[in-house]
This record gives sequence, structure tokens and C-alpha cells, in this order.
Amino acid sequence: MPARTPRPIPAHPDAIVESQERAWSGRYAVDVVRFRHRRFDGAMSDVRAWELWRRGRAVAMVPYDPVTDCVVLIEQFRFPALAAGIDPVLVELPAGLIEDGEDPELAMHRELHEEMRLEADRLEKIGTYLLTAGASDELLDLYIGRVVAPTAGPDGIAGHAGAEAEGEDIRVRVWPADKAIALALSGAVPNSVTTIGLLWLAAKRDILRKQWSEP
Repeated sequence: MPARTPRPIPAHPDAIVESQERAWSGRYAVDVVRFRHRRFDGAMSDVRAWELWRRGRAVAMVPYDPVTDCVVLIEQFRFPALAAGIDPVLVELPAGLIEDGEDPELAMHRELHEEMRLEADRLEKIGTYLLTAGASDELLDLYIGRVVAPTAGPDGIAGHAGAEAEGEDIRVRVWPADKAIALALSGAVPNSVTTIGLLWLAAKRDILRKQWSEP
């Protein structure tokens, strides 16, 4: 995947960018930014230096089948999870970064197909979330989408997918909505976006089933 072009830091009346240097240029850039910001007492702060990981815009989706009342989730190995000292195989939503100039909903359909080989005929936006406020500019649009859950075995596994060119090795699993929501409520889903999506589904599920059970 080619490197993305980071968006310029927007002007803001309560922030002054003193300098900005590119510390790393790979698939994602890392900038060292020196800035001042307005304090709560009204004064401007001293100059602060920050390493800013420039990941940009992203999308994720809760794939929900209202007829079978199931969600479709993925599992994949995440090296940062291993570095953090937790199980590196995470339960996640289909997600990905938006290409330069790409429409977020089209990006979501692309990621859903790449990671699950599924299609969604309805999308509803849940919200927009800054994932790592202390380190990155990654801003994620989270959706829920109506899908037809694939056929799964007794263990819920419905196959494997992923973009081969990116080395993705993804396992697709179908979960009864009750079971997936209970897992999130128990704190057993360390992926924050997955937990947010499942808890939103818990709150809106009855309404959504009525709205989406019709063709």
C-alpha cells in the first residue's frame, strides 16, 4: 500500500504551531511538532514538543444480520497487542484506512469485501472517534451495516479472507448478537472500536431489527 499524504494541521485560534519536522517517512509518517496552546486560565502555554503519528482517516463497521440476529466479526494477529502484553489475536470489526480522496462509505464497502467477502445493503453511521488522542491523528468513522451472515460451522468460523497483497490473514466468525454483546460488556474485547460498536448495537438492537427486517 502506498504512503498516504498527511493532511495539513488546520489553523486554530487557540493553537500556534511553531515548527513541524518529518521524523519518519514510511507507510505512515511521524512528525515532530512544536506548538503552544491556550491554557484554561487564558494564557498561552510554553512551547511543547510532540511526536505525531500521521495515520489519517479510517472506517470500521459492525456487520449485523437482523434476520438471524447475528454479527460477523474478524480475528487477526496484531503485533502491537503482543507488545502490550495481551493475546495478539484480537476480535475486531472490518476496518481500514481511507485512501487519499476516497469517500468514507465507499472505503467501508471496500474493506468489508476485502476482509469478509461480504456486501452491506444498508449503512448507518454510529459516530466519529479519535482513536489515540495522545499520539495519532487517526479519526475513525464507525458504521453499522446490514449483511447476510455467511454459513458457519459449529465453532462459528465462516472462512478466511483478507487482502493478500497486504499480507492479511483474517478469520471470519459469526456470533449470536447476545453472545458478542455479553463478551463486550464483560470487558473481554480489548479492541476499543469493536466494544463501542457492540455496545451501540446493544442499545439500538430492538429498533434496528424492526427497521432492517424488512426488504
